[in-house]
Formats: sequence, C-alpha cells, structure tokens
Amino acid sequence: MENGRENKPSVMVTNDDGIDAPGLRSLVRVLDSSNLFNVLVCAPDSEKSAVSHSVSWQRALSVKKVDISGATAFAVSGTPADSTSIGLSKMLLPFVPDLVVSGINMGSNCGYHIVYSGTVAGAREAFFHGVPSVSLSYEWVRGKSKVDDFVLAAEACMPIITAILAEIKNNTYPQSCFLNIDVPADVANHQGYRLTKQGKSVYKMGWRQVTSEAQGGKMLSTMTMDSSAGKEACVEESTLSTQQEHLLFKREVREAPVDDDDGDYFFLQQGYITVTPLGALSPPPMDDVEFFKGWLPGVHERISASS
Repeated sequence: MENGRENKPSVMVTNDDGIDAPGLRSLVRVLDSSNLFNVLVCAPDSEKSAVSHSVSWQRALSVKKVDISGATAFAVSGTPADSTSIGLSKMLLPFVPDLVVSGINMGSNCGYHIVYSGTVAGAREAFFHGVPSVSLSYEWVRGKSKVDDFVLAAEACMPIITAILAEIKNNTYPQSCFLNIDVPADVANHQGYRLTKQGKSVYKMGWRQVTSEAQGGKMLSTMTMDSSAGKEACVEESTLSTQQEHLLFKREVREAPVDDDDGDYFFLQQGYITVTPLGALSPPPMDDVEFFKGWLPGVHERISASS
C-alpha cells in the first residue's frame, strides 16, 4: 500500500448523487473518523443518477477542488465514470488510490437496475483500471428513512471495507470482479451480510405526456416521484395539442420490482446487507448460447439459398 501517506491505505469516494449528497458526506465522515485511511473524493458536481456508464467525450471536464472535512476532494462536471477515471489518472493526485468506493447511493441498486446505475458505474470504471472497488447503496424509503441512516449504513459496511484493504495489502484480493453492496432500509436491525447474485428485479416503467418540464414532479433516484417539485407548474392536460412542435413525456413507475427467491433484491427485502460480486461482462444463459449455435448457421444457409 505504498500509495497511502503515513502508511495508511488510500480510499477514493465517488457517487452519482453528487458531491454534496448526504450519502457521500456520511461515508466520508465515517471513513475519516476511523483514522484508518487517507480519504479522497472525486465525484460529480451535481446529481447524475441513472446515467449508467456514460462518459464525457465531446466536452472538456471542469474540475474544482472543494472543501470537505477529512478529505482531499474534487468536484467534476462529468459523470460518475468520468469522476473515477480522472481521479485514478494521476492528473489530480500523485498516486493511485488503493480502493474506490462509490456511494452511498440514495436507493438500492439491485437486479437489472445495476445496468442503469451511475453508482455501480463509478465502481465498474475503477475495475476497468485494475483498481479494487465497491459500490454502496442504501434502500431509502421515502417518509421512513432519515439522513442519519446513511451514517449507520456506512458503519455497517466498514468491516467489509477494512477486510478488502487487508486482502489488498496481502496481494490476495481477487482481480476479476468488483462488489456491489446494498444495505436494507432498517439498517439498525439488519440480518448480517449475505453473498448474493444479481437478480432480475426491475421497476416496470411507463411514460406520461406532460405540458411542462416541471409538471408531474421529479423522478428521484429512489424510483419515487417528488410531486412537490411540479405543483406550481401544473397545467391542464386539455391544453395539449398534436400540433405542438415538441411533445413532452415523463417516466413514471407502474409496478414495484419482484425478484427470484435467490437474487440480490429478494435478500435485501429480507433485511440482509447483500454483497454481490460483479464483472464487466454479462454472459447469457448457456441454453440461449446453445440455441444460437444451431440458429446462426441456418441464417447463413437461407442467405445462400436465396442468392
């Protein structure tokens, strides 16, 4: 761990809720108060939820050093993947951190939603760079969860973080995956850690036509609507016209997710802190591979027969 100053390992924090988000600030506070790590932050300067693994290509990134107690911190104008990438590039820091932790996200990231998640992408980008990484998410329940729960979630995950760094120091940590961790809403009474696999849970989404950007509220990263955001701009649907140059549509949640009885979301609902190893690739089921082995030659034969 020669990267760490004062013989402490270095942990870089990123997220997709933005550098001012309570989840990130709580995580930094817990990491710093342990006095075990050099804490770094390289995170988006504003909310970038559900941007997946998108990167900035056509625009230059703007990076600004910001004041966060207990950490060396930078706010980045790009995505979570951008933030991780530039944080590991040695352009801002003279060394590569030992571990990247992305989070704590406001809302769980299980099942198919891992594909949409900017939080998971922040960790995945570190994995692409050969740096061990973890994504952390807390199952925020609107009306029940409190900001202080992020501190509890961070504390609950500290044993995992310290254990990972011990394995890194011993050169025994696996290099072929990264970890996605989800913390249940009732974190104070969680059921312990549970190794899981990525399930198939997904929120069923739909579209609704609106008359303004503000109408219908804002979709939060927790897959709920902040209806208060659009009250002042609500306009009667009857004013819509097919003659308008632009039609406006907003996503809305139609159905809550359901998971298999052995997936990450299922065990999260049972109160476990789920720990899911992920890779960069998503291999299909072998049955489907076998289907296409027999199917593709037939396509070629039909082309040959018709020519």
